[in-house]
Amino acid sequence: MKVYLDIDGVILTRDHKIPEYGEEFVFYLLSHHEVYWLTTHCRGGENGAIKYLSQFYPGTTLAKLKQVIQTDWKDLKTEAIDFDSDFIWLDDDPFESEKRVLNKYNRINSLIVVDLKRESELREVKLKIEQLSINSAYNK
Repeated sequence: MKVYLDIDGVILTRDHKIPEYGEEFVFYLLSHHEVYWLTTHCRGGENGAIKYLSQFYPGTTLAKLKQVIQTDWKDLKTEAIDFDSDFIWLDDDPFESEKRVLNKYNRINSLIVVDLKRESELREVKLKIEQLSINSAYNK
């Protein structure tokens, strides 16, 4: 399953810290899914994600994050999503216009809104992803 990954508010807190379970979460995603950047740090043909994250994550995790595939979008992150595939989009603050696009494709359930202020959030997100993956495999 494809996972579209935001950075700020998902794998980095708003005060620029690695969230609880952040490194383990990155390793889980990249070990089990095809992961794509869907962040302002990778947009319009520019990929500044690793450079940005290098200020916060250690080398072993950065090496793993280099496996994340670049996307290209201009106005809405949904421009980069492959709606013909099974996917999950992890974001902390998707625009209403992006949610409308997901609704148009009947894919709003593919969006997981991450709130790092909640305790054990990334562990809970991992469980949601696992459940969605099981459901996706079962429905094929």
